[in-house]
Amino acid sequence: MSAIDDVSIGGEVIRLGQFLKFAGLIDSGGDAKEAIIDGFVKVNGEVDRRRGRQLRDGDLVSFEARTVRVRP
Repeated sequence: MSAIDDVSIGGEVIRLGQFLKFAGLIDSGGDAKEAIIDGFVKVNGEVDRRRGRQLRDGDLVSFEARTVRVRP
């Protein structure tokens, strides 16, 4: 298992689609949308197909071989 990186979002909440780009997991909003809809993104270990999913401090987001933790 790879190390989990902390990514500070500079606030309390961020949407999943935005976070994927912000954390550098995905290059564009279009790619983020497709990855989420296709079920390639996990939040706290479970597939979540909602781009607008609100992420909060401590949530774990996984895509491909990387996992990152949301921090304020």
